[in-house]
Parts: sequence; C-alpha cells; structure tokens
Amino acid sequence: MKLGMMAVAFVSVFGMGGFAAAQGPDIGKGLYDEFCMTCHGASAKGGGEIADILTIKMPDLTALAARNDGKFPMLEVIHVIDGRTGLRAHGGPMPLFGNMFSSQSADQGLGYGSVIETRGRVLSLAMYLESLQQ
Repeated sequence: MKLGMMAVAFVSVFGMGGFAAAQGPDIGKGLYDEFCMTCHGASAKGGGEIADILTIKMPDLTALAARNDGKFPMLEVIHVIDGRTGLRAHGGPMPLFGNMFSSQSADQGLGYGSVIETRGRVLSLAMYLESLQQ
C-alpha cells in the first residue's frame, strides 16, 4: 500500500509540476505585460512608456544573466519581485508586487491557496524573465 501512495505522490508532484512549469512563462508574460511593461518596456530593455518620467533608469531585464556571469539569478529576481530585498515602493526603485498578487488572490476568495497562487505568479514572472535572457 505504501508503494501505491508513493506512486500517487510522485505523479502528483512531478506530473503536475511539469504542467505548471510549462505554463509558467506564458502566465509570466501576461503578468509582465500587466505589471512591468509600463516601466521596463515591451522588449524588457528598459524603455517603457513612463520610463522617461522616472528618476531611476530602468534596467535591461534581458541582461540579468549576462550581468551575473551568465547565470540567471532566479532567487534574487524572485526576491526583487516579491519585495524581500528590502526595496520598497517610494523608498526604492521598484514597487513591491508580492502583496499585489496576494491581494488579487484574496479578492477571489482563494483562502490559503492564495499564498500558493501568489508564489506561483511571482515564479511565473521570474521564469518569463529568464526566458528573455540574451
């Protein structure tokens, strides 16, 4: 019986995880278009519609790996998006989006699942940015 339960757990974790990972960049692009493009631009190179009126130069998000010895800094990117770097809106260069995604989830009545959905959104956005690296 234990073997059967382990097989179900394996399929659940790895089978669904593969599906979620395949969806990540597509979901991430939608999130990027909605929350990031205005500042970072459609190409993610920093030339968004409001970039000219900002006092901080928008970074080229397609060069994150190049600026990190060729390795995409996934954890750092996740921390910047969700606000764990200590950079906050009106006190740092980038707004905090982790709470915004969380608020959207709470509005949909998702309860505890909203934490998981929030983390999934942040990860999907980071995966999309990883896919843009040059």
